[in-house]
Amino acid sequence: MKENKPLENQINIEISEEVAEGTYANLAIITHSHAEFVVDFVNVMPGTPKSKVKNRIILTPFHAKRFMKALIDNVNKFETANGTIQDMESVEIPFNFGGPAGQA
Repeated sequence: MKENKPLENQINIEISEEVAEGTYANLAIITHSHAEFVVDFVNVMPGTPKSKVKNRIILTPFHAKRFMKALIDNVNKFETANGTIQDMESVEIPFNFGGPAGQA
């Protein structure tokens, strides 16, 4: 009988129910220093003048580059299965997101 041994490079990852629900974000703000990349995820709602950062992820430059490559790979796989994602530069989105017009 074969014994089920964990692989040496295998890690066991758990996720709580709260984290598994996820957080919606439609804006990411990326800043960096010499030592880290900071990605703030924001949910901007129509007609709301103020938005809060919902999550902040801090990455080393090494992990930021690995994340970028993984994201590119996944976007390519998505587009192969579902068609090209329309780029935001070609979509006109009003700055008020359909809410009331701002006044100066």
